Amino acid sequence: MHGQTACQVRIIGGRHRGRRLHFPELPGLRPTGDRIRETLFNWLQPYIEGARCLDLFAGSGALGLEAASRGAAQVVMLDTAVAVVRQLAENKRQLDLDQVQVVRADALQWLEQEATPFDIVFLDPPFVDNLLQPLCQRLSMGWLADGAHIYLEDAVSRNMPPLPEGWEMQKQKSAGQVHYGLACAPLPG
Repeated sequence: MHGQTACQVRIIGGRHRGRRLHFPELPGLRPTGDRIRETLFNWLQPYIEGARCLDLFAGSGALGLEAASRGAAQVVMLDTAVAVVRQLAENKRQLDLDQVQVVRADALQWLEQEATPFDIVFLDPPFVDNLLQPLCQRLSMGWLADGAHIYLEDAVSRNMPPLPEGWEMQKQKSAGQVHYGLACAPLPG
């Protein structure tokens, strides 16, 4: 993959631009590629500075750490794998990103707690689990700030799930085996 070597991902913008970070080699862990991330963060550029971000399947940390590098005020990164959580915490420490919180948790279970609204949510679950629709439903129960942006990534072989009421798909693209888009939660009124 362009810009990546085995089990490394490169931050492509912001304060830590060009830094390479390691991640554990685990089945199903596939970092969002550089070109897709570049497109995504171009889409998010007007919203990222000072945003509260939630990365529900942090994996390599490519999305959450990129958001932090580009000025997000808070980034909560979840993953279930011990090795992944350990490496994410190490990458956070190396980059001195105090606004990043790494949590070992299952995304669906974690979203059952009392909701705190986020401005940007990254939804990039393992493709085999087909979790986009249940996660979108859960997120729409108080987890999204007014007009929040939700990044969705899935296998190109599947259509994007129906979005919760009031959500609007703003942008969509495909690259290789990946179909991705940016949805927007409703604004009040």
